[in-house]
Amino acid sequence: MGLEAMANPLQVVDPEVYEAVCRDLHRQLTRIDLIAAENYVSAAVLIATGSVMTNKYAEGYPAARYYGGCEWIDVAERLAIERAKQIFGAQHANVQPHCGTQANMAVYFAILKPGDTIMALDLAHGGHLSHGAPKSFCGALYNVVPYGVSRETESIDMDQVRDLAVKHRPRLIVTGASSYPRFIDFARFGEVAREVGAWLMADVAHPAGLIAAGLHPTPVPHADFVTATTHKTMRGPRGGIILCKGEHAAKIDSQVFPGIQGGPMMHTIAGKAVALKEALEPDFAEYQAQILANCQAMLRELQDRGHRIVTGGSDNHLFLVDLRSLGMAGRLACQLLDEAGITLNQNLIPFDPRSARETSGIRIGTPAVTTRGMREPEMHLIADWLDRVLRRPDDAGLRARIRAEVEDLCLQFPIYTGLSGTFVPELALAGTGILPVRPTGGTPVPLGPD
Repeated sequence: MGLEAMANPLQVVDPEVYEAVCRDLHRQLTRIDLIAAENYVSAAVLIATGSVMTNKYAEGYPAARYYGGCEWIDVAERLAIERAKQIFGAQHANVQPHCGTQANMAVYFAILKPGDTIMALDLAHGGHLSHGAPKSFCGALYNVVPYGVSRETESIDMDQVRDLAVKHRPRLIVTGASSYPRFIDFARFGEVAREVGAWLMADVAHPAGLIAAGLHPTPVPHADFVTATTHKTMRGPRGGIILCKGEHAAKIDSQVFPGIQGGPMMHTIAGKAVALKEALEPDFAEYQAQILANCQAMLRELQDRGHRIVTGGSDNHLFLVDLRSLGMAGRLACQLLDEAGITLNQNLIPFDPRSARETSGIRIGTPAVTTRGMREPEMHLIADWLDRVLRRPDDAGLRARIRAEVEDLCLQFPIYTGLSGTFVPELALAGTGILPVRPTGGTPVPLGPD
């Protein structure tokens, strides 16, 4: 078989996109990912998400489609729905939202009118853009009353939540966060919502996998609506889900379709179904427990090295490091660490004196490194690298040496192995000269033709 016959179809049709995909695969293979919102899907999820189900238009819901030929599409979506209900103990699940923000949008549109008052965690205190940030659709449509964390504990101030709810009588209270390291008292939020006659929506996009494994409090018994993403700790494809009580099912379904979305992305829903099946396996709970153990190991190592951790610790998969004692902005920290082969994100800390463009903190999460098979010894090593880079910002040579060490470690914990026919190393890198070898100056080393 000649080289042309062996070439990947994407490489033949669009070599520029093919190269971009390959180079990003190289990045994923050779760098440490500490972004709390990212993860690596399994090979099975990867295949389902890249399957021929992308070809099918399937407006509507199982057994109620507006197009013919959906009999196998219905099977995939029903599996995703039933597995989501089983995992979270929910009466109803909608698995069609394209992302977490659209899941939240569907809930808002189902129960609110423009101008209604909602309460949600302040973005600057760990909240989410779609919970009412001024520049989001939510902030533009609704009267948003933010609640925050205590200056002393840096944890959600439930007394403030109740006082604000009694004063403003919101139509909806939103709980959930994008950078909050502690458990959320969903039961107490439920009590406050009932006291003031408000709906309660819990956005558990981040801890959904921990909740599925029984390692984090569940909001399902306390909230009218629960939204989540299927990536992050759930380790599935990028997408959203909505859980609710049976009495709200029709209202939610009609807002997802035809309210805010057209045809569902059935290839992604197939991937969601696979990820949800994986979440039902015993080793998923073990995986989630290791996420927590890894988070604690890295956090404590950084504390022992003199770094201040926001709230003093973490109950979940992420934590925030306060960089003010180093006099460094989060933006610069991310740039320096990226040069060393460690990817994370800058983040506001509570009562941050810096702007959102600079920030005084960084956010660190352990789902992706745990998926690779790394455990506590690797977390101690990564913490050492973080500490040295942050304390020696002018040492470019140090960053280069650490990047080489990072790559050596990453290649001991490969993401995908032994698979062909999909974009995994054996096929995606074949014949491109882009191989998982040490890059120089951030550029993968081309090995040239054989």
